[in-house]
Amino acid sequence: MNGTTVTGRWLVWPAPEALTRVGVPRGRLVLDGLLLAGVCGWLVISAYVSGAFPGWYGVLPPLGLALCVAAVVGYHRTTCANQLSRSLGLLAVLVALGLAANATGAPVPATLLWIVVSITAMERLPLLVALVTVLLLAAAFVEADDTGILGAGVTTAAVLLAGYSLRLDAEARSAGFRLLAQERAARDAEAASAALAERARIARDIHDVLAHSLSAQMVHLEAARLQIESGADREQILERVVAARSMAREGLAETRHALSALRGDMVPVEDYLRELAREDRAEVEVTGRRRPLPAEASQAVRRVAQEALTNVRKHAPGARTRLLLAYEVGEIVLEIRDSGASGVVERAGLAASGSGYGLLGMRERAELLGGTLDAGPEGEGFTVRLRVPA
Repeated sequence: MNGTTVTGRWLVWPAPEALTRVGVPRGRLVLDGLLLAGVCGWLVISAYVSGAFPGWYGVLPPLGLALCVAAVVGYHRTTCANQLSRSLGLLAVLVALGLAANATGAPVPATLLWIVVSITAMERLPLLVALVTVLLLAAAFVEADDTGILGAGVTTAAVLLAGYSLRLDAEARSAGFRLLAQERAARDAEAASAALAERARIARDIHDVLAHSLSAQMVHLEAARLQIESGADREQILERVVAARSMAREGLAETRHALSALRGDMVPVEDYLRELAREDRAEVEVTGRRRPLPAEASQAVRRVAQEALTNVRKHAPGARTRLLLAYEVGEIVLEIRDSGASGVVERAGLAASGSGYGLLGMRERAELLGGTLDAGPEGEGFTVRLRVPA
């Protein structure tokens, strides 16, 4: 498997980001353009300085340069498309132009062309193909270099090093670009997932509110209808209607709170508790350093407070009630304690029932959040205590 992996590395093309030069800084592109213009100028000037193009032959260097530029542009496109045969064909055009220049007595532009071919091959072709290309051009370097094999060896080593360095630089840049793209995609996916989860939570809350409110209203209105049919007292019928109206008012208020959460303008949980407690003239105390709460923890506090106060109103009317919201290390604690009233025994089952969502449902929600909810008699009254991580 390792042998296969190594062979694959020798035959694989550079990454698309490396070939397209995506993410290259503007300054680097300007410098590369100036370098290319300098090489082009050097090719033409050295061709004229060699004296190999007298008279009407003087038009050949500019024409050769235009052909070289066209071949290089085409080579860039074919390598981006990983078209090996066409890429090698365009490099062959450059090599042939170099051979023609060397044959006419202009070795300097010929050598420059072969250097460009060697470096671009090392930078943009599969590594094995690039090495073969450079080694084949080593014979041309020997022919054009006055120092023979030694000079050609130095030139070959230099172009190998330069081309491979450019290849590594492009690969490193493309790897960084891919990692950045993956990180952005992961952040976008995480944000989308969080948004969907928040919408699902709010939708669940609205569903819970409406389902409870409407079903409770149906129960009271159906009871009122039966009482009317049986000829019950006006007071009994009115009691059912008032209860249905109260349930409708509470459901509407909770729906508004859920919609406010959807719009992102929920009131702080402390203000919500004070507003909720004002109707029952309950005391509210907040301790600890206040901090933003996760949406699930905030909703759990609101729901438990609402359920507990409803239970007090139903089972201990007139009792003094105190709400304590404590910001502790790593968690939020809500305690609702009332002074009690007659019928304490009647309230022993509140941990499993209650108006609205029920303390059993609240306990399940707290446990889903990694918290706890305890409810039961304490002294002469009743206490509900919620703890959730926050």
